[in-house]
Amino acid sequence: MRTLRMLLVGTLMHAKHLSRSPFEIAISLVVPVVQAVLAVYLFRSGGEQDRLLQAAVGAGLMGVWSSVLFGSGGAIQNQRWQGTLEMIMMAPRRPVVVILPLTIATGITGTYSLLATLVWGRLLFGIRLDFAHPVAFPVAAVVCIVALGMFGLLLASTFVLMRNANALANVLEYPVWLVSGMLVPLTVLPVWTGPIAAVLPTTWGARALHEATTGGPVWPSVAMCLAISGVCLALGAAALTVVERRARATATLALA
Repeated sequence: MRTLRMLLVGTLMHAKHLSRSPFEIAISLVVPVVQAVLAVYLFRSGGEQDRLLQAAVGAGLMGVWSSVLFGSGGAIQNQRWQGTLEMIMMAPRRPVVVILPLTIATGITGTYSLLATLVWGRLLFGIRLDFAHPVAFPVAAVVCIVALGMFGLLLASTFVLMRNANALANVLEYPVWLVSGMLVPLTVLPVWTGPIAAVLPTTWGARALHEATTGGPVWPSVAMCLAISGVCLALGAAALTVVERRARATATLALA
């Protein structure tokens, strides 16, 4: 219960901190609108008027992924700049318990992207929000956000060792949302991307949301998303412990 309370309080604290960042607010306001417009016009130019709602959902997922990716890297970097990373790592708790609220908070903040793209699509383009499974959609959205937070934890374990984590984040942003099928169907991608997509929690989270939107078996995708998220949590916890000990041994924890 103490660990759960620490996770909840830490997530709330970091979510409040992100909500007071002018940079985060500006990104959250601008990026979803741009992505929604691009996605809708992309699908319209392809003659797929019936998939505009799916395009809006995919654009929102892209915004959530960007928020988690840059938030995970930026959170570690910000702790370095503020001089608090050492205190976080010296806390009498396992590193995963301390870092996990950071990554989940970025996912919660990123939910605005999903909501904004849907509202923007409805107001500007008249997209009807007719979900095939209206009850399953919010459940799939919550599971997808949790999965992204777990995946962000796995990424954050490598960000501890990097002086400039944003360099890795810039490389991972577009390949992951492309391979995960957030906006582009996996069937149009090369065959060799299939095994990569199958092990990413973002793939199954995006599939669950798309199936809740257009119709399909939502719950198997939700179950796979949760299972892979559990694996990411275990790997992230182990990796975070290893890299934290290595950073202590080489005295590189506070390098910025």
